[in-house]
Amino acid sequence: MRIRNVKNKEEILNNSKFLVHNYKNNCGNWNKIFKNNNPIYIEIGMGKGKFIIENAKKYKNINFIGIERFDSILAKALPKIDEDINNLLIIRMNALEIDEVFNKEIDRIYLNFSDPWPKVRHHNRRLTSEIFLNKYDKIFKSKNEIYLRTDNTDLYRYSIETLSNHKYSLCEVTFDLHKDKEDLITTEYEDKFSKKNMPIYALTAIKEDV
Repeated sequence: MRIRNVKNKEEILNNSKFLVHNYKNNCGNWNKIFKNNNPIYIEIGMGKGKFIIENAKKYKNINFIGIERFDSILAKALPKIDEDINNLLIIRMNALEIDEVFNKEIDRIYLNFSDPWPKVRHHNRRLTSEIFLNKYDKIFKSKNEIYLRTDNTDLYRYSIETLSNHKYSLCEVTFDLHKDKEDLITTEYEDKFSKKNMPIYALTAIKEDV
C-alpha cells in the first residue's frame, strides 16, 4: 500500500486532543482516562477513521480507541473527529505493542480490512495469527470478542482456522455481509469495494473461558 505524505501532518498530530502520546503509561487505567467505567472497544488499523468515528457518535455509552501506525493516515483521520466527541481516543503505534498498552480492560476488538500479508512467510504478521491472538488474550477484560471484516478470501479462511484453533466460537459468519445486513457502519475501504460489487466477508468470534 502506497501512503501519500500529508504536508502538515506533524502539526495535526501534535495539536489533536484525541491523539494519546504516552499511551503505555495508561496501561490498565484506560477507564480513568475516559473518566467512566463504560466498555472499551478498539479498532486495530483504523485507517482514515470513518468506522470508529461514526461508532463513537452513535454509541456514546461505549469508549472507543482507534489504533493506526502510519502518521500520514492519522493526519487525514484526526481532522474528521468532531471536537465535542468525548468517547474516542487515537493511538499511533505498532499493533505488536498491544499487550504493553492494555491489560485486561478491552471488551471488543474490530479488525477491519487488515493487511492480508499474502506471502506465506509473512502470515505471522496477520492480525489473526497465533502471535496476535495470544496478545489479545492478555488485554480482554473477561470475554474475548473479535469482529472481523475483509475482502480477502485467503485471510478470511485463515482467520476462521486460527480463531477456531484458539478456542473461539464463530458466529455471524458471512461471505456477503452487505447482502445479509443493512444499516451498517462501514469503512472507507468497504465503501470502495461495495461500489465495485465485491463481496465483504465478516465474522464474529467469541471466547468466554479465558
